[in-house]
Amino acid sequence: MSYSPYDYPPPARETAPAGISGSSAWRPVVTQALLVITIAIYVLQMLTQYTLGTDLPAALGMKVNALIINGQFYRLITPMFLHASLLHIGFNMYALFVLGVGLERFYGHGRFLAIYLLSGFAGNVLSFLMSSAPSLGASTAIFGLLGAQGVLLYHNRETFGPAARRSLMNVVTIALINLVIGLSPGIDNWGHLGGLIGGVLFAWFAGPLYAPRVPGYMSSIQDERETGEVVRAGILVALLFAGLAALKVFGFLR
Repeated sequence: MSYSPYDYPPPARETAPAGISGSSAWRPVVTQALLVITIAIYVLQMLTQYTLGTDLPAALGMKVNALIINGQFYRLITPMFLHASLLHIGFNMYALFVLGVGLERFYGHGRFLAIYLLSGFAGNVLSFLMSSAPSLGASTAIFGLLGAQGVLLYHNRETFGPAARRSLMNVVTIALINLVIGLSPGIDNWGHLGGLIGGVLFAWFAGPLYAPRVPGYMSSIQDERETGEVVRAGILVALLFAGLAALKVFGFLR
């Protein structure tokens, strides 16, 4: 079974400002859960490969265009939880940890999970539309986190101060470098690009908009984004990419 293209993640660094939550009880529970689930699935992949001679989770869940067209639509979601090698999952989980802890603090648990899932879905849809090669890996979602970090910095540049510009340039540079690297054979760059677009779209319309109560004090800022905006943005992004996938399934796109 072919596992290419391998969608390796960006060598990201945490560039967002320090977290705004002062509670010692706060934990990045979504990031931790995603790490545990993804690693557990990879262990299952290795076990089935060792005992059955085939990677059963990958066979059942990786992005395979013909099977998606034949009704296995869940394959637009499941590839983000599957990996092709120890190096593959190692890079992706490192990037998830480095980006996820800070972003989950700013976006909150629910919005952070939405970014991850919507970005992974968007990346797999664009790969489905543009590439016939099977693919798997979390870096569709990782690129979405990178895009969401950039939007966070841009929208709140006045609140975060001069450091935001430098951090934003760092995010843009990392994204561009890794998209260029993604032009190499065997890498699903369409998945990367789709994940980045999905993350940026959701974050642009649903990400935090901080207004400081007391200028200069990060601990006193509050998010002015309303819950309704977040829900509508999530639904619209999901419908947009689901609609694009439907056009391919029903033969309107080749």
